[in-house]
Amino acid sequence: MDPGTGADLAALAKVVARQRAEIERLRDLAATTAVLERAKGVLMAVAGCAPDAAHEELVQRAKQGNRTLLEQCWLTLGALPPSEHSPATAAPGAAGGRTAPPAGAADLAEVLGHVGRELVGVGSPQELAATLLEHLAPEAGADAVLLYGRLPEGGLMLIGHAGIDATLAAQWRQVPPVSGVAALDVLRSGEPCWLEDLAADRTRRLLIGDPPERWLTRAWLPLPAGEAASVALGVLRGRGEPFTPRERELLRAVARLCAGRLRAFDGPQERAADGVCRTVQTVLDALPGAVILLTPLRGASGEVVDYRIDAATPEAVDVFGRTGRGMVGKHVLESYPSVAGEPLWQGYLQALETGLPFEGEPFAYQDVVGEVPTTATYSVRAARLGEGLLVSWLRHDGADRQEQRLSDVQRLGNLGWANWNLITQEISWAAQTYAVLGLGPGQGPVRLEGLPDLALPEDAGPLARAITGLVRHARPFDVPFRVETPTGVRHLRMVAEAVTAADGTAVEVHGFVQDLTAQRSAELALVESERAMLLQRGILQAERALAARLQHALLPLPSKPVQLAGLRVEVAYLPAQAGIHVGGDWFSAIELPDSDALFVVGDVAGHGIGAVATMAQLRFTAKGMVSTGSSLTGALARLNRLLLHSRDGQTTATMVLARYDPHRHVLAWAQAGHPPPLLVRRGEVRYLDRPGGMLLGATATPVYESAELRLEPGDRLLLYTDGLVERTGEGIDAGFDRLAEAVRAHGGGGSGSLDALLATMLADERRDDVCVLDIRMPVEDVHDAAGAADA
Repeated sequence: MDPGTGADLAALAKVVARQRAEIERLRDLAATTAVLERAKGVLMAVAGCAPDAAHEELVQRAKQGNRTLLEQCWLTLGALPPSEHSPATAAPGAAGGRTAPPAGAADLAEVLGHVGRELVGVGSPQELAATLLEHLAPEAGADAVLLYGRLPEGGLMLIGHAGIDATLAAQWRQVPPVSGVAALDVLRSGEPCWLEDLAADRTRRLLIGDPPERWLTRAWLPLPAGEAASVALGVLRGRGEPFTPRERELLRAVARLCAGRLRAFDGPQERAADGVCRTVQTVLDALPGAVILLTPLRGASGEVVDYRIDAATPEAVDVFGRTGRGMVGKHVLESYPSVAGEPLWQGYLQALETGLPFEGEPFAYQDVVGEVPTTATYSVRAARLGEGLLVSWLRHDGADRQEQRLSDVQRLGNLGWANWNLITQEISWAAQTYAVLGLGPGQGPVRLEGLPDLALPEDAGPLARAITGLVRHARPFDVPFRVETPTGVRHLRMVAEAVTAADGTAVEVHGFVQDLTAQRSAELALVESERAMLLQRGILQAERALAARLQHALLPLPSKPVQLAGLRVEVAYLPAQAGIHVGGDWFSAIELPDSDALFVVGDVAGHGIGAVATMAQLRFTAKGMVSTGSSLTGALARLNRLLLHSRDGQTTATMVLARYDPHRHVLAWAQAGHPPPLLVRRGEVRYLDRPGGMLLGATATPVYESAELRLEPGDRLLLYTDGLVERTGEGIDAGFDRLAEAVRAHGGGGSGSLDALLATMLADERRDDVCVLDIRMPVEDVHDAAGAADA
């Protein structure tokens, strides 16, 4: 640690303490100024006193009633008797020259006076929420009130609630620091948030409720207002009307009242605890050792923000040298800021929450006293005593620290040291050495020449030779060996060296034994995993090669465009670039016996040999059924039954079937869960409306419908699989738009190249196979056919 770091931390702690006190003072001043002036005016009007006397009277009443000044001001305003004259008839000079307040303001002051009186008896955030709901239900239509406190890590904790059941409170007890939470937003901004449009709010925010429609309007206000807000007040209403100006003003004023009440919660308890602290101090005065009593200091949301030392034994000494009662009254974080968040701090919290004593590992604490770095090692124990903690500690000297460090190194490294004196035959082992070798401390240490007897027979020889070389020639060694223990075989390592006399004779041997079982097991597991991965990869590569050969045999690709029933047809099939599996995309384009043309594009779910086999089954079955007279929808229904009764009954596929009549120039088509064909006509690009049809293999009772399209000269029709339009992280509609735009860019009139289109669409890595049928009606051929018909 840098010597200057401790001094910087101590100075920083003092600055933080001063700034914290100043912020609290300014916050109280801002929260009370406006109400204070109104309350002073009331006292001046009723008692006829001067402004300074009215202020002093309010301060004295607040002290006598154990209340904050803000609460006393609202009590004074609420106790103001109603005016004998209505605002419309009050004399201009009444009340010492002051104009009577409007009816709304007087009504609001009366309500706040009632709330202020009720808050005096509130002792917890839970009681505060119940009190607020009781008053805000008739005045602002409130159905539920929630109080959330800010957590140190940025989230929220529900510290009080009313109007919601225990189940909902448990579900929303803790809220992580995510976006869209209104309570978090008001704490960040310091400004109220009014949620009055449920439809819009639910799209932008995370709304509390199951369902959220339970509360149609909500208000969230920071306590106190501004950047220092630490608690969020939520008012939830079942009615849908927006908050009126009066309701908003009321809620803001109530929030200011609550801020004062929240800060005052700890005051009475602290004063009530003074007697307990004096009793504990009397006991500690008679005790030896280092013991102190810590009282937790809590924030507005109830979390512990610091501890105050309220009693100490005479022998208690801290790192600054303060003793006994000289430590009383000090705050832990202001004196020791680096303790925050450390295991010791967490141990204190654990002891407070569970009631179980905390005993921490020895730790070193470094600070600066008089510009000199000071380090001390402590062992600390903490136990709950009432609402506080009784903490005792032991300060270790240098030798103790060195011994503890050595013990920690051996424990963390899973090793133990050993020493053999070859002259006196003295043997010294660390306790960890017995544990590493699998021996009990009662068995005693083993002589150096006896160590090979502990090793497995195949490892005993090398270890014995290494020990002989060390003893005779003072040669150090580092030898691995294995031992059999009750828990199994252990992989150990021994490192040793000799201390020699003036003539080079070894007189003492010291070294260590280390357990490497976990490391060796991990190495063996890694080798086995690599072997299994290589085997699996070989199997998958062989499967891919076989599937690819089957696919090429079943789907012969024409080398150039073909003519079918007067249409120009071009085919493209591109396998996936990612992964090692072959997909189940397929096509068929044939001329039927009656001179019609059949066009099919399909996609079988899955990859590998199974997908290729299913693809072949569907391809040949579809061609056979349509060739023998089955309708398109009938063929799809039979193919669906075929998949349902396949080997596993869990295979699915999509397909589009199209039959073209060259005499009528009509294309009849049906589909089963497949992407819609894309039509290009006279420069316009659009997708065909899909007739009904569930994907194959999904249900036993599907309904398939067909549609017809009359092709015109120059038309271009694309049938394709989803690999052409799907991209990772992108919706399917975006893929459709991208395909349509690419077609427009590459010859919207039907003259575009299929290769250029595919290069644009498939610029990125392909994760799925792509199959495309590009069907075009030539302009000249149709005209020639029309002329022949006229002739």
